[in-house]
Amino acid sequence: MRRSFKFLLRPTARQVAALAACLEDHRQLYNAALEHRRAAYAKAGVSIQYGDQSAELKHIRGDDPDGQGRWSFSSQQATLRRLDKAFAAFFERVKSGRTPGFPRFKGRGRFDTVEWPKDGDGCRWDSQPQHPTAIWVRLQGVGHVRVHRHRRVSGTVKTISVKREGSRWYVVLSCAEVPAGPLPATGAVAGIDLGVASLVTTSDGGQVANPRHLAATADRLAAGQRDLARKKRGSKRRRKAVARVAALHAKVRRQRLDGAHKAALALVRAYDVIAYEDLRITNMTRSASGTLQAPGRNVAAKSGLNRSILDASWGVFLTILSHKAESAGRELIAVNPAHTSCTCARCGHCAKDNRLTQAEFRCVSCGHTAHADVNAAINILRAGLALRQAAQAA
Repeated sequence: MRRSFKFLLRPTARQVAALAACLEDHRQLYNAALEHRRAAYAKAGVSIQYGDQSAELKHIRGDDPDGQGRWSFSSQQATLRRLDKAFAAFFERVKSGRTPGFPRFKGRGRFDTVEWPKDGDGCRWDSQPQHPTAIWVRLQGVGHVRVHRHRRVSGTVKTISVKREGSRWYVVLSCAEVPAGPLPATGAVAGIDLGVASLVTTSDGGQVANPRHLAATADRLAAGQRDLARKKRGSKRRRKAVARVAALHAKVRRQRLDGAHKAALALVRAYDVIAYEDLRITNMTRSASGTLQAPGRNVAAKSGLNRSILDASWGVFLTILSHKAESAGRELIAVNPAHTSCTCARCGHCAKDNRLTQAEFRCVSCGHTAHADVNAAINILRAGLALRQAAQAA
């Protein structure tokens, strides 16, 4: 398996300045390469490819030895590949008829990652193996940076990336041949229903509370954004206000990830087979404002629902659950969510009137009553087991 490991860096003040300079030079290289492609096509109708720009790197580095020449050649090639992937995605969207989204220039706050595509080429993980207690990563032009390694790294390190998040710096290792850690079989199966009142409800009645991290920080975020709105653009105080708001959002993101990891791990440890709803979260959280010709209805209520769904971060939870299930040898089954919430788990009668409220389910045919989310989770489990049986028979 291929897995990523993310660790906090502990750079010195001088190394922080070098890392910031590295990001800035790679950002300028990205923007210059983008301008090169745009100008060549606009003036001569010529399409510039990655190979053409990579061949010019030698001259760029030679003309700027104290700038671009300080950094790893392979990391600069990775930045050019990043631009090439952006253009490839743009042309793919054009062909499929979606909104194209032409590649944009990166502002100072829009370029926060530099990648070294091979361990040992301009970078080295565990660069001081003789050190008895600390782990270090060596980056060309920066030096040996101390790493807060909170867990063991498995597999073979293939690529190394450095990422800035606010005032923190992280190293991200992409490792291949990571061994799986299968858990002992439990013999238990479950269907899970994702919700806003409870993040997860299982078919046997268990529930995982939705912590609502964004709602808990909403007052502080509102105060920070009001303070930010009063600051003059380009001023030092505005930059500090931006950093405060970004720090609050980063904390909410870390809380969500932590909660999703814990909830997913508990499910993977408890069940061998897990069926879940294959939700289209992007469609579910689309704005209801409509257009000037056809304005939407209940826009404020839909906006609040969208905010609650995104705060619950179903997509993040399902992604983490799939990774943990693969590593533990568990089976995940995606189920079509249509009618799972309004179908009776006892008699199978499907009617909109079965679900009286958000939490109460009462079948109008057989009178069966249950918690609405538990009833939906049971339907999801049955559908998942039916799909599993059909796949095994085929």
